[in-house]
Amino acid sequence: MTKQINMDQQLVYRFGGGWADGSQEMKNLLGGKGANLAEMAGHPELQLPVPPGFTITTDTCNAYYEAGRHFPAKLEDEVMAALERIEELTGKTYGNVNTPLLLSVRSGARQSMPGMMDTVLNLGLNDETVQGLIAQTNDPRFAYDAYRRLIMMYADVVMEKAAGIPPVQGKGIRKLLDEHLESIKKARGFQLDTELTEADLRQIVIDFKAIVKREIGEPFPEDPMAQLWGGIGAVFDSWNGKRAKEYRRIEGLPDEWGTAVNVQAMVFGNMGKDCATGVAFTRNPGTGEHKFYGEFLFNAQGEDVVAGIRTPQPINEASKNSQSENLQTLEEVMPEIYAQLNNYQQQLEAHYKDMQDLEFTIEKGKLYILQTRTGKRNGTAAVRMAAEMYQEGMIDGPTALMRVNPNQLTELLLPRLDAMAERAATPIAKGLPAGPGGAMGKAVFSSEKAVELRQAGENVILVREETSPEDVDGMYHAAAVLTAKGGMTSHAALVTRGWGKCCIVGCNGLDINEAEGYFTTPDGTKVKEGDYISLNGATGKVYLGSMPVVDVDLADNEAYQTLMGLVDETKVLGVRANAESPADAANALRFGAEGVGLFRTEHMFYGKGSEKPLYLLRKMILSANRKERRAALKELFGYIKSDIKKTLAVMNGKPATIRLLDPPLHEFVPHDRQRLEELAEELAVDVSILEKRVLALHENNPMLGHRGVRLGISYPEITETQVRAILEAAAELNMEGRQALPEIMIPVTCSRNELQDQEKIVKCIYKEVCASLGVDEIPYLFGTMIETPRAALRSGPMAEIAQFFSFGTNDLTQMSFGFSRDDIGGFLPIYLEKGILVNDPFQVLDRRGVGELVRLAVERGRAQRPGLKTGICGEHGGEPQSVAFCHRIGLDYVSCSPFRVPIARLAAAQAAIQHPRQ
Repeated sequence: MTKQINMDQQLVYRFGGGWADGSQEMKNLLGGKGANLAEMAGHPELQLPVPPGFTITTDTCNAYYEAGRHFPAKLEDEVMAALERIEELTGKTYGNVNTPLLLSVRSGARQSMPGMMDTVLNLGLNDETVQGLIAQTNDPRFAYDAYRRLIMMYADVVMEKAAGIPPVQGKGIRKLLDEHLESIKKARGFQLDTELTEADLRQIVIDFKAIVKREIGEPFPEDPMAQLWGGIGAVFDSWNGKRAKEYRRIEGLPDEWGTAVNVQAMVFGNMGKDCATGVAFTRNPGTGEHKFYGEFLFNAQGEDVVAGIRTPQPINEASKNSQSENLQTLEEVMPEIYAQLNNYQQQLEAHYKDMQDLEFTIEKGKLYILQTRTGKRNGTAAVRMAAEMYQEGMIDGPTALMRVNPNQLTELLLPRLDAMAERAATPIAKGLPAGPGGAMGKAVFSSEKAVELRQAGENVILVREETSPEDVDGMYHAAAVLTAKGGMTSHAALVTRGWGKCCIVGCNGLDINEAEGYFTTPDGTKVKEGDYISLNGATGKVYLGSMPVVDVDLADNEAYQTLMGLVDETKVLGVRANAESPADAANALRFGAEGVGLFRTEHMFYGKGSEKPLYLLRKMILSANRKERRAALKELFGYIKSDIKKTLAVMNGKPATIRLLDPPLHEFVPHDRQRLEELAEELAVDVSILEKRVLALHENNPMLGHRGVRLGISYPEITETQVRAILEAAAELNMEGRQALPEIMIPVTCSRNELQDQEKIVKCIYKEVCASLGVDEIPYLFGTMIETPRAALRSGPMAEIAQFFSFGTNDLTQMSFGFSRDDIGGFLPIYLEKGILVNDPFQVLDRRGVGELVRLAVERGRAQRPGLKTGICGEHGGEPQSVAFCHRIGLDYVSCSPFRVPIARLAAAQAAIQHPRQ
């Protein structure tokens, strides 16, 4: 059964010979690769030497799946017509024994998915056409090398993966063929594939075919057209392959996009010493430096460069690293070719106005550009490129801001290895610095182990000979990746660079014994699986043991300051920080926070220095009556006031929303005998009585129990003490000539009457504080935390009392979904896998449910009080999609943890660009 498609709909778009059907604007239909091939070949300002070919559209991919993996009926005619045009342009004929045309088949989604989908090269070779290739090139060794590559790739991609055949004894067909190739090299005493002779390769072709027939049960197809259609179908099939689906899930890419298929005339970088292939970037993808950067291999095909089998050579001096510093550059060996390549890269960056990642091949002294795409870059490079392209006048401010993914800013804030600890340590190995920051974790040797340990809460570093697309899940879960092979354009470097993950590649001398669970380094150090290692992603150094990591200072990062200057000129939405201490508040200011959106008073009772205040709090909780509680609160008052005053002083005039005590009281009470006895002695009661009081505080469902505003209503003295501390601290700072703007927030409310009850207390204490300190006024706001669905629905009446709403989206999500944040792990992965939920609602704000409650509450609240200030203080406040939603519904600010503040600021600026407020 075939998918019925409108016959007017074009399925195949051609390019080459200075002309193309498509252009870069057709990215959704042609995929990124196909659109860029058409642009390079056909745009009058470019017309670069692109091998001719054609692109099968992404719509065809979707039609293929809808028809049960059958091609649309009209596809064959369009493919044959496009193939004839390639033959006209090249003077070769596909399947012809005398002048054989060879083809490549590659994937091409809208957004680059490096290594996630499949490619087949050298299609069209068989026992007859290989003789024609020998006659054409006068190079039988090259012809048989191309033939053995085709058999290996076709068997792997088409005959095994696309056919859904499981690996035999855990080994895929490619692994089996690789092992056979290695055994022949070992028998001959060879290190490199290039040392194999023509006779070796002839025999390898025969052996490969026999292994394929034996292991898969089908012969390698000799019919060139069967090869072509097999390759096209396999690329479509790879869109739904395990690694592609996992990558899309990680990157948040829609399944319905589909992939295009790009069929192109082969050009060869492996025909001799005057041939080469390489990958280059118009700017350094690791640092952002404005220097042409790339690597290449003589006498190789493209897969050899990214596979890490051979050490690539630098294209110029700027591309040299510790492993290639003594190798000749392309600029030195082929100066004319390099000059052409350099000219093309300049044209491409000027045309696309962005850093380009391009692949090139040199065949017998002729340069071809095989691909260009917007280059993957880490966060450090992304910020530098955006800022410098803006300063160069290449792009405007809004474009510069849209160039950086907000989450990439995390990389600039990433911890790095402690410099003093690093100076005192001796590296056990050194590789190429492919990813940012520093990392430490337990060494693991498989993707599965990385996922397993990370899900158990361990920090892990994935150590591999070289990574492949099958490792994507483990790479994502690991804190860092370390590989023995590969260059700066290898699979590990490309993927981790896109994620902003610490990575060291090409760590020569690592001897990895995965079966025995250890690796050794050149100096003889043996590292077992589970041992801690530390990586410096900026220098490529590897250390044994767990090394401390430290934060970085952005004050000297000129590119970051330029970008954030543009951010502040553009954004409308304010960004505050959630702070639990004066130190948190200071950190928030360092990252550009405009206030504190949530200061939790109870956090003075946790962690370092909390022993005395926690003891007094427990004394208050376990008091028998109001008199005892007031006495305990009086002792506690100084600690509360001191913490609040220090925080308000740090903010110095910026608003600080202070939430009154929220958690259930039973969370603070002691359960060990010694502390109970100490409290009993202090309160002059028998310990058995205290045990009964502790038992009485127990709640079956504490989240819905005696907490938040309910504490203040049950025990008004708790509210009185906290409000007095806030107002006295603010008044004293104002009297000292500093500014303090506290916002008193009542948590877990669900009715106007609750707020009215607490407002009376606040007003009463306000009068007392003004009188006792002799001041006429203390600026403050009174508001509430909207974290129950009823509060959102009844926000109109509540706004009669509240001057501001702060949405506690963590609890609002729990109550709206009926999901416990602590127990969601039991079913959430299944919900995400089955598409029942698109995102974890505790990470990305649920717009249709929780978001609708927020929007409704804002509308109803402002209808009652037009000047109502609104914001959110759940962790959604630092998540870019959620920030964009908050901008669109008109909130005044978002609040998030201090380290997420730069991310929220950039997300707010991008939201203002994409959705200007009226």
